[in-house]
Amino acid sequence: MASMRDIKRRKGSIQSTQQITKAMKLVSTVKLQKAKTKAEESKPYFDTMYQTVKSILGMSENIRHPYLDGGTGSKKGVIVITSNRGLAGGYNSNITKLLTRGDLPKEDVVVYAVGKKGKDALERSGYHIAADYSEVMDEPSYHDAMHIGRRVLEAFEQGEIGEIYLAYTVFKNTVVHIPVMNRLLPVSAEPSSSEKDSASGVSDSGTVTGEKAAGQKEEFTGPEAPMNFEMEEVDALDLLIPKYITSMIYGGLLEASASENGARMQAMDSATSNAEDMIDDLTLAFNRARQSSITQELTEIIAGAQAIS
Repeated sequence: MASMRDIKRRKGSIQSTQQITKAMKLVSTVKLQKAKTKAEESKPYFDTMYQTVKSILGMSENIRHPYLDGGTGSKKGVIVITSNRGLAGGYNSNITKLLTRGDLPKEDVVVYAVGKKGKDALERSGYHIAADYSEVMDEPSYHDAMHIGRRVLEAFEQGEIGEIYLAYTVFKNTVVHIPVMNRLLPVSAEPSSSEKDSASGVSDSGTVTGEKAAGQKEEFTGPEAPMNFEMEEVDALDLLIPKYITSMIYGGLLEASASENGARMQAMDSATSNAEDMIDDLTLAFNRARQSSITQELTEIIAGAQAIS
């Protein structure tokens, strides 16, 4: 049995840790409310943008454009959104598993990392990191999403990559956070396998995704009327698709931010509860050790008194 001094030191250490986890839970709760509000307020815009692009493509026939046909490159660019800090349960590992345990070959993947945890994990696994935007997760903005979108579109147009994917965590509620990986380019008028199979949890690449992400609520039902463009079709897509890419990335950043804080709040709540259980166990162990010590001292005193008499 450990000594009372060891037990007391251990108990004090856990109590200090518990105070830290309580504080981190409170901070995450406040950040979650802000991130959740921002994500919910902006979500209708991203949903509308997604449905608009699908509708335009669905009602336009025989459009030839690189954004629709695919890039000339054989690589697949994946924008991976994770956090800069840990202590968030399985939040970061769930995203990296979409790649490491998915069907996209490692040698064909180019990673655009948003978040240090995902970047470091994928770098250790041997993935090529083309760019690091970890500072974006401190305070995601539409300008940041636009910058990332321009970078991946340039790589797409220059033939560095032929497809663009977005891997992030969908915020469903405080407890449920769903990792997904969706293909952003090439855009297809028909519903992708990610949209068809999102309910069953399979994406374009066969990766487990969980449920539908933001903007993927309705399946394409076919054109209702032909689409006429006041400008040339190619010019219209050159204007629209970058906005679509930026919107999807920004939506993913907001969803990921809310999911991160929700996951950290849950992790810190569990850590606080576990610390409370450990403190109770150590208190019981300390009382037993103290009782044992008192009993031993009494036994020694009685034995000494009997020896004297």
